[in-house]
Amino acid sequence: MAKVSEIIRIIKKQTNCYLLREGRNHEIWFNPDTRKEFQIPRHHSKELPTGTANNILKAAGIYKTI
Repeated sequence: MAKVSEIIRIIKKQTNCYLLREGRNHEIWFNPDTRKEFQIPRHHSKELPTGTANNILKAAGIYKTI
């Protein structure tokens, strides 16, 4: 399991994705390469299940598993 803050750090380091807007419970991020939006929970210290973390990374364009 990985923390939300670790996932965001990986995304910022390896992609061109950026924070588009903040929702009530999630941050909405945008990947300019694929032109798709994806969500990341706003609780940065919370642990994410492995499948959820991998799905977020996949949406960001990173095909690496945690």
